[in-house]
Amino acid sequence: MSSPANKWPTFLIVATGVFMSTLDSSMVNIALPFIMKDFHSSLADTQWVVMIYLLTITASLLFWGHLSDRLGRGKVYTAGMLIFGLGSLACAFASFLGFLVFARFCQALGAAMMMATGPAIIKETFPKEQLGRGLGLIGMAVSLGLMSGPSLGGFLLELASWRILFFITVPLGLVFALLAIRILPGPTKHYTGPLDWLGSLSWATALVLLSLTLTHASSASWSATRLLLTGGAGAGALGCFIAVETRLPYPLLAMSLFRNRHFTLAIISAVLSFMVLFAVILLAPFHLDRVLGLEPSKIGLVMLAIPSSILVVSPLAGWLSDYIGARIISTLGLAVSTLGVLLLTTIQASTPPLIIAGQLMLLGLGQALFLSPNSASVLSHVEASKAGAAAALLATARNLGMLLGIAQATLIFSLSFRGLTNGLDLRDFRPEHTASFLTALHGTLFGAAFTGLLGTAASWFRGNSEHHHPEK
Repeated sequence: MSSPANKWPTFLIVATGVFMSTLDSSMVNIALPFIMKDFHSSLADTQWVVMIYLLTITASLLFWGHLSDRLGRGKVYTAGMLIFGLGSLACAFASFLGFLVFARFCQALGAAMMMATGPAIIKETFPKEQLGRGLGLIGMAVSLGLMSGPSLGGFLLELASWRILFFITVPLGLVFALLAIRILPGPTKHYTGPLDWLGSLSWATALVLLSLTLTHASSASWSATRLLLTGGAGAGALGCFIAVETRLPYPLLAMSLFRNRHFTLAIISAVLSFMVLFAVILLAPFHLDRVLGLEPSKIGLVMLAIPSSILVVSPLAGWLSDYIGARIISTLGLAVSTLGVLLLTTIQASTPPLIIAGQLMLLGLGQALFLSPNSASVLSHVEASKAGAAAALLATARNLGMLLGIAQATLIFSLSFRGLTNGLDLRDFRPEHTASFLTALHGTLFGAAFTGLLGTAASWFRGNSEHHHPEK
């Protein structure tokens, strides 16, 4: 464990890395049209700039958590910060699309190393009675990175080329990597067993194939046969992963963790929480652009309602969880998020942007109440030797929820909009399609609200075993 004097410097390093890695998973989306124009590439090819980042992180998080249990969290985190900075530099100088996709893959490896080990480093650094507060502040960095990306990206793109989005993280990554070498905890090793290569490969394969299936479920370019084959292969790889993990003495993911109902339901509710959030983040900008006709800068301001509420509430949520326990605060958070989504189902073409911003703020407030208490709850229920795997699983749940939320929203919206417009895609939208757009949007948001209700139930039924009162 780090000395108390190093608590806040350690926090600053972890928060900076987590902020940069999550910022990049959302900021680059807005640059895709500019990247496509520069490289004269198709949408199907260009989307891999985003897809490769999310898939690499989701598929490799558990491996880095597994490795950090053997090499030490600080060592893996520092290497991740350095790889992320160098990957950002490579992205900024990419001369063709294939190299940009490869550079994003490298960047994502570094991001995954930081995401997998950051919460575990906070657990080792902060005293138990302050764990909720520490993770609340980290949760704020995660959420701000994810949700300020589009507005920050839009602002930067008005100033310069899309390459500036990658340049800005280069000096931060390299400087903080040097600080991490000096400040982060030394190589405390919790495991000495062999690495689980077979489990790592089957897990990565399963997530990649299942993610591809879900994200292309509504794509006209993927046939039903191709979807079934890809999904079936992904399910087979997942079955292989479970079979391997239940037999190994030193598994990638200790399946024994899931015997604890509290742990299992906390992870499930985390996935469902991010599904709700990203269904809204995906579709709200389209409504603001296509239906209300707002300028990009004003769309960014409306979307800032989510991270601004998180900025205020997340530290308070972590503090409350230290005194009240995660069950009540987390469940309340998901219930508030679900209410925010239900209110969004009432928006019409005449709804003022300020009203939409208020509803988005309610969604963000609920997410902030949920995220840090839930993370603290998960980590406080695992022994030190499994903290790396648990922290990595939390980050995997977040990224998996992002992918599933986008896939669910895209599938429901696309099928609904096509059915209402005789087969048209969203790119064919014209003002006369506004009623069809709103019907499809409302149906998709009701689907997200139902997901939110499931998450609320999962959070509540975790039980009270995490409740504790720290000494004052």
